Amino acid sequence: MDTSDQAVFISRIRSALGHSSDRRRNAPGLFADRSTAEIGNILDRIKNRSTAERQQLLDRLIEMAEPIHLNVIVLKDPPSVTAAIADLIRNTDPEWGNQKRVVAWKHPLIESLNLPEALADQNVPVYIAELSNSETDPILAEKERERLRKHIIDSYIGITSADFCMAETASLVMRTRAGQARSVSLVPSIHIAVIQLNQIIADLKELYAFIKSDTEGHGVGLTNCMTFISGPSKTADVEATMVHGAHGPREVYVYVIAD
Repeated sequence: MDTSDQAVFISRIRSALGHSSDRRRNAPGLFADRSTAEIGNILDRIKNRSTAERQQLLDRLIEMAEPIHLNVIVLKDPPSVTAAIADLIRNTDPEWGNQKRVVAWKHPLIESLNLPEALADQNVPVYIAELSNSETDPILAEKERERLRKHIIDSYIGITSADFCMAETASLVMRTRAGQARSVSLVPSIHIAVIQLNQIIADLKELYAFIKSDTEGHGVGLTNCMTFISGPSKTADVEATMVHGAHGPREVYVYVIAD
């Protein structure tokens, strides 16, 4: 559709809505400029949650995760998570080839696990999905991105954290940032997410309250990619038979650090 066709099309819509065909309105932003009292109340409720209320959210997450084959594992501290991941790698095999490789986000919580050291005795390399500072040279930048893609494709396990985990739908919520590529959670056949107990929220309403109040998103808005992951990839397109791993990971593990 060229510019003239667009003008005609939009003009017809304006006329059908009872407006002048050449009238242009200054539409307000998608979100209000200031936080509402309701958002403030939601944030206060989240901030002041008791230990019992957080446990209830965790129980709800585990309950909602079971029917969608999302493995939620609650552990005491980062060393316990490290040991659990090392044990999972020891007892699983890649779908293709014999070499076990792992790719992980550059993230403080993931770094605290010391995975390269923990997996050294299994001879399993851990690649950190971070691009070096080569943006000033387009050729080097493209080579760096290609190298990153190859490492992710070669890895059978991708390890990430998340911004939040919604208990009501058992959904991980992840924003895309430097060193935290979406493909780490999408391409490897096993996805591991490591979160802390206080990152579990109730539902979309609480998520939107966080988004509204988050200064990181100001000036970026909805152009900042946000991924929702509810269990492993699945499809029933062929003969209504459910198959996991058709368009992404076949297994998803969420390790919750409860301490």
